[in-house]
Amino acid sequence: MTLNPDISKSTSLSEEQVAGYVIDATREVFSTMVMMEVVDDFPLKEPVSRFKCSITGMVGFAGTYSGVISIHCPVELALLVTSNMLGVECSEVNEDLNDAIGEIANMLGGSVKQVLSKGGLDVKLSIPTVISGEDYTVNSLSANDCVVVPFTVEGFTLLVGLTLTKEE
Repeated sequence: MTLNPDISKSTSLSEEQVAGYVIDATREVFSTMVMMEVVDDFPLKEPVSRFKCSITGMVGFAGTYSGVISIHCPVELALLVTSNMLGVECSEVNEDLNDAIGEIANMLGGSVKQVLSKGGLDVKLSIPTVISGEDYTVNSLSANDCVVVPFTVEGFTLLVGLTLTKEE
């Protein structure tokens, strides 16, 4: 999966820079808000759209660019993340878990918006959307305009993806 060259050119960011920013934002959110360290890996080359026993938090972009930033993680990891973030034990998929994952997606979206809004670009964020389930598929704009970075946390793998398209 690669970032569209037009997007890279118009944002003055290369695919490597975008991946680096996703990595930096994810590290910061997890270290400051979740009190967990994440270890990044190389961005994925193939899209991932099917998830099992997972939870996904997404925030959309609209304006000069449209797209989605998403975080996908196994439910077991989401329970640990929520417990750390809230400071109370979370042992089941519930409103607290949905709120925590949605808030992480929102914070990541805010970080990306900050980069895309430089130079007067008009970018707005949606409210977070959270989905979870035993087996589900998430399809977004185009795999060709996407950067997905896997992270390891507490022995689990989570994915943070950024999909962008420039509005004509």
